[in-house]
Amino acid sequence: MSVHDPSSVTSPSGHPALLAQITADLAGGGDPTALLRRFLPQVVAVCGAEAGAMRVRAADGRGFDLVADQGLPPDLRLLEMAVEVDCGVCGAVAGSLEVRWADAGNACARRHPHPFFAQPGRRVLAVPLAHRGRVLGVCSLFFASGGDVSAQVSALLKTLGEVIGLALHGAHMEAQALQAAVVAERQMMAAEVHDAIAQTLSFAKMRLPLLAAAVDTGDRESARRYIGDLRSAVGQAHGDLRNVLSHLRDPVDSPDLRHVLEASRHALREQAAVALEVHDAAPGLQLPPTQAHQVQRIVQEALNNVARHAGAQHAWLTIERHDGDLEIRVDDDGRGLPDCPPGTDERHYGLDIMRQRAALLGGELQVARRQEGGTCVRLQFPVDGAAA
Repeated sequence: MSVHDPSSVTSPSGHPALLAQITADLAGGGDPTALLRRFLPQVVAVCGAEAGAMRVRAADGRGFDLVADQGLPPDLRLLEMAVEVDCGVCGAVAGSLEVRWADAGNACARRHPHPFFAQPGRRVLAVPLAHRGRVLGVCSLFFASGGDVSAQVSALLKTLGEVIGLALHGAHMEAQALQAAVVAERQMMAAEVHDAIAQTLSFAKMRLPLLAAAVDTGDRESARRYIGDLRSAVGQAHGDLRNVLSHLRDPVDSPDLRHVLEASRHALREQAAVALEVHDAAPGLQLPPTQAHQVQRIVQEALNNVARHAGAQHAWLTIERHDGDLEIRVDDDGRGLPDCPPGTDERHYGLDIMRQRAALLGGELQVARRQEGGTCVRLQFPVDGAAA
């Protein structure tokens, strides 16, 4: 970015050029605060001020942080690094959205009685940096006794405040979007690790007390069997971890839902002696990979909950279509839902992840007790005609 010749910005004819350059550079992207540091000397020169300061609203919204200054004494700069949102003339423009003059001795010296503010006739001009009625920053210009600006410069400052406010708003929205993306990514990683690895480790945890009991009683045959189960579980957890890492680095198409069901049927028999019966009323259904992945994870988690917690003998998985929706139910004849508040049991974390996955499908997940005993997990979400 080029910097104007000072002679051009101190003349009236330089005002449009300065506004055009600031507008173009702010529209070009990048950090607005870095551009404010570069342009503040030119703004101070255009206005004939002795000093200036650029402030942006703090992250907590309770004050303004100094991001650029020109002509302030070094010791005063340290004192002015942060001010309250309702402080003096800066607070006044934050409430009125209008350019305002004030006596620096009254508006600023009350906070820091510095000799710079105490000079006779010292005035401060505060310009709001606002967008859609919200002040995102303030530009403060300090003048010696008798200092003033023309109507043309005052209009320029108001326009600059709106342009800079728009740029600050854009940077704020971009930061929020980035934060939301990071949170979503972390939630997705947590869900993948939970669904792919925690289930296997939970099975291994269930085998440890059985192994200990077998060792204590000298039951060598059972001990060997439980050691084999643990060895198999650790190997599966290691393989699942590698698959999760590969999926996060380079997403691939999900396996067919029927293959997942067969694997789950086998796991239920081996881990908990639960017989799984499948009723598939939509055998020709083909889901997009992103939808299929979420459905598979939900079904896997529901069936693993049956194996780990239900104490069931039978489980039923039903797949049906109702107009434009797909309904998938997992029923069991176990002990039913635990009577404990959310957040106090490992199972609730898995249910939360299942509900999040259902929301990504545009549907909902319901978990309820069955009248016949046991639990019913019901997933329903819309599918388009192409999927059918």
